[in-house]
Amino acid sequence: MSNKINLKNDYPVIEKSNELYKRATGLIPAWSMTLAKGPTQYVNGVSPKYLVKGKGVHVWDVDGNEYIDYNMGIGPLSLGYAYDKVDDAIKKQLEDGITFSLMHPLEVEVAEMIKGIIPNAEAVRYSKTGADVTSAAIRLARAYTGKNKVLCCGYHGWHDWYVSVTAKKAGIPEAVQAISFTFNYNDFDSVLNSIDDDTAAIILEPVVFAEPKDNFLQKLADLCEQKGIVLIFDEMWTGFRMALGGAQEYFGITPDLATYSKAIANGMPISVLTGKRKIMDLIENDIFFFTTFGGEALSLAAAKATMQELKDKNVPAYLNEKGALLKNGYNEIASNLDMTYTKATGYNWRSLITFDEKAGNPLLQKSLVQQEMIKRGVLWSGFHNMSYSHKDEDINYTLSAYQDVLPILKKAVDQNNIKELLKGEPVQPVFRKTDNFNMKPVKK
Repeated sequence: MSNKINLKNDYPVIEKSNELYKRATGLIPAWSMTLAKGPTQYVNGVSPKYLVKGKGVHVWDVDGNEYIDYNMGIGPLSLGYAYDKVDDAIKKQLEDGITFSLMHPLEVEVAEMIKGIIPNAEAVRYSKTGADVTSAAIRLARAYTGKNKVLCCGYHGWHDWYVSVTAKKAGIPEAVQAISFTFNYNDFDSVLNSIDDDTAAIILEPVVFAEPKDNFLQKLADLCEQKGIVLIFDEMWTGFRMALGGAQEYFGITPDLATYSKAIANGMPISVLTGKRKIMDLIENDIFFFTTFGGEALSLAAAKATMQELKDKNVPAYLNEKGALLKNGYNEIASNLDMTYTKATGYNWRSLITFDEKAGNPLLQKSLVQQEMIKRGVLWSGFHNMSYSHKDEDINYTLSAYQDVLPILKKAVDQNNIKELLKGEPVQPVFRKTDNFNMKPVKK
């Protein structure tokens, strides 16, 4: 019998998940199209691998097991699964068509909405994935400045200019690798030590989990203005969550260019590049950034409905309020157990559970907690990605699950037997990092 949301569940039966996984092996490289969704990020042997249904914040795997989801599609589901107002907008547009031979009115309507929300949105451009628009922003910066070098901090997609600073840079020409560099968040000296006269752009996630310190973001903005460098905010996570206008609005800093994707259309594939007209106008004649599906109408209809709902319901404030209950609740449980080696950190709307090495391998600690949370019906990978559909009953249940699970981790740490308690292969290291990448800043 399939598991429901219950603290007394046995480990879920995942026979159909494993059968699909077996069929995918050797057919789909790395099994998954999105690394964070793949089997390496879950305890392989206990965790479900394929989901088939979602409603609100509850999801069902291919074997029928039910879970409360805190990944929310790895970010896009700001309102929740199968959210009626968004789905109704998609269905209504579907009756008239998806992709057309000429432009669609929604292209203008959605751009006007974005301009009214995002501070720097003097001009707007659509595409399909976050990597599309971050790469377009880099091309624009190079075209505008006539320079080549890029400094980045955070995760920005799979394209050559970015992946060249990671360990997975095979297949990228050395000439591309030679002009991409990283800097460390909240380390302004690492920026100063890396920039030179050929620096075209500084791109970063305004925040990931850590808060900016010592006026870090404003210092970056001032430096870029002084040196003629294009400042780009990658707001895939902060956009429409941190505030309706993203980190730009929250911190009162207006970058030259900014990119968005997660959260804006509640799961439909769309990405957005916004920026100042003096730079964005280069798209008209100087650079090429056009795509067949940029004006696809279902995603635009979803974006229009989602943004309206985010605004009407003041969703960012809701995410902050409900996320605080989870974040603070976790920390209270850990503190009461004297578990100084684990805590929930970051902003309330997207907090991260961390594990300290002093208690053993952090990935093994994470794996044990994940295994036990999944047993209790919580799809968990160490994050609280909040959505508008997370209600008090979901949060209270999750805290009850933590009350059950954290003592199990504590006992395992005390007895030094975490690995023996795992029912499958532990979680593998994640590709995403925010500093200390493979290539360090080098001043030329």
